[in-house]
Amino acid sequence: MNTLRPGDAMLTDWRDAATRFEREIAKAVVGQERAIRLVTIAIFARGHVMLEGDVGVGKTTLLRAVARGLGGAYERVEGTVDMMPTDLIYHTYLGEDGRPRVEPGPVLRQAEDLSVFFFNEINRARPQVHALLLRIMAERSVAAFNREYRFPNLQVFADRNRVEREETFELPAAARDRFLMEIGMEAPRDAEARRSLVFDPRFHDTDRLMEAVGAGVLDHERIGAIASAIQHSVRAEGPIEAYVVGLWEALVRPASVGIRLSGIDMERLVQGGASPRGVAFLVRAARVRAWLEGRDWLVPEDIRAVFPEVMAHRVFLEPVYEMRRAEIVPELIRAVFDTVPAP
Repeated sequence: MNTLRPGDAMLTDWRDAATRFEREIAKAVVGQERAIRLVTIAIFARGHVMLEGDVGVGKTTLLRAVARGLGGAYERVEGTVDMMPTDLIYHTYLGEDGRPRVEPGPVLRQAEDLSVFFFNEINRARPQVHALLLRIMAERSVAAFNREYRFPNLQVFADRNRVEREETFELPAAARDRFLMEIGMEAPRDAEARRSLVFDPRFHDTDRLMEAVGAGVLDHERIGAIASAIQHSVRAEGPIEAYVVGLWEALVRPASVGIRLSGIDMERLVQGGASPRGVAFLVRAARVRAWLEGRDWLVPEDIRAVFPEVMAHRVFLEPVYEMRRAEIVPELIRAVFDTVPAP
């Protein structure tokens, strides 16, 4: 089988479908063009996503629209402090005859058709729940009821409660590294988008809003094969490879390339992180971005366009700086871009 190129008919058709998919999502989620594009990249890069943002900015609406556009099954769970790993797999209850019953839980309810799984407030759940979810994310399978369930098309989305600290269990660094991206969502700043969200009644009824989104714009069962074709068809020339390695080195060892941030000991700032897996994810996402732009080669902007969302959560800071992460890491990334020359 010959390698498909972005100009080949199949990948061209899929790129057109991806553009239609983004337009359909935008019918339900206004003022979030960047988030929609990044989610689309994550879908074709076959990576899981952590959504960041305040309550009520449209995270759930976005994911419901994504699931409808993909045509697969959608499940959502709410993290709670008393949740157990088994709650994802099955639930028990007493039937009308008083006898115990066991039914599949949210992970198994849709079986192999499960496409989008949204874990709301994941840090409300205990580490044991995280461990099971991470295994499902990594292997896209789980053993239950004396058989193995496989979820070849599964993508996990999660968000965290960023306000309350009591009865929350933050994901460790190794767990966050399993997410391809952490995508921020804020209330739109455009005045017209804000007006629509507040005064247009169609945005007040999510169920009816979903009806406006075209169903099955993308065939979720074929995305895996197309994703593989994209990775093999978009090439990285030597200068781009050197650029990525340079960005990686500057991010992990900023002092060694002369980066200075005010009031920060640069020799101690970065404790670790940005693993080879993370940089491989970066290139994977950048290739999808290049394909969506109609190219079969990477340019620096492809790397920079996805760098913050793919790499920021993979940088582990010294504890003394961790509380200022939201301020320091974006500043560090800007300094990395300014320091490493683009080809």
